[in-house]
Amino acid sequence: MRDLRISVTDRCNFRCVYCMPKTVFGRGYPFLPRQEILTYEEIVRLAGLFAAQGIAKVRLTGGEPLLRKDIERLIEQLATIPNLEITLTTNGSLLAARAKGLRTAGLDRITVSLDALDDVVFKRMNDADYPVTSVLSGIDAAAAAGFAPVKINMVVRRGINDQAILPMARHFRGSGHILRFIEYMDAGSTNAWQMSEVVPAAEVVQRINAEFPLETIDPNYQGEVAERWRYRDGSGEIGVIASVTQAFCSECTRIRLSTDGQLYTCLFATSGHDLRKLLRGGANDEEIVAAINRIWQARDDRYSELRRAGIPVTKKIEMSYIGG
Repeated sequence: MRDLRISVTDRCNFRCVYCMPKTVFGRGYPFLPRQEILTYEEIVRLAGLFAAQGIAKVRLTGGEPLLRKDIERLIEQLATIPNLEITLTTNGSLLAARAKGLRTAGLDRITVSLDALDDVVFKRMNDADYPVTSVLSGIDAAAAAGFAPVKINMVVRRGINDQAILPMARHFRGSGHILRFIEYMDAGSTNAWQMSEVVPAAEVVQRINAEFPLETIDPNYQGEVAERWRYRDGSGEIGVIASVTQAFCSECTRIRLSTDGQLYTCLFATSGHDLRKLLRGGANDEEIVAAINRIWQARDDRYSELRRAGIPVTKKIEMSYIGG
């Protein structure tokens, strides 16, 4: 247990079909009532307890975390926890005006999701009326604020945006940023996922290598999910995350806290464990830590391995509630 992902809001200004489609089974997307969402004080308390148990990194996710009011205040509080790296994943649309403040508050690193450079393809992926320029401006602002490198995540879906693989590589090659390609995953139960739409990470590497020769790089740390490659001419690196075709369940060190305080031991979990009930029920720190350790030690998640074996799991938590 080394990496805690905290979803700070279930709301988003994008409607990416692989995460938060506009309609769910014919209805509008069901958002949580405000009173069900963890407060900043509750998040900071839990983060401190997790850090005491060995968590070295907290990643703030959503929905879109920059929609959570005064998130800089949360980051300032998290930054007081010793030996804890604080990172954030954003769609980038609101980042240009916020990057400097996030850095000042104590954010260490930032990751931006960007699925294409062409506006038509980009809007088809995010199903919202935001131009690519708004995200690119956010990336530039993040770099200017001192976030180096910025990581850019591209979810690749065959027939939708896979033609953007090489344009994205060309654009970010030599920029100092790290572009990472993520296999289209069947997170949740509402995105109509099909295996035929997955572009294997090996194919992504093959396409880029044909134009810009690549070579492998060792992982930065044990349990790193991205397989690293660098351009042989020294113009930077890319990553590929093969969560569908090359399951890494056995090496996973991540644990996830949902917007409403449910603890999940897998992105594809079918149910969580209610930490909010403990927090609001008066449990002391020792009781909460004991519950966390019991949950972690009892985990047996291996959804990606089961998928490859053809064993179906019909109901999974939606990504927008648990983060990526």
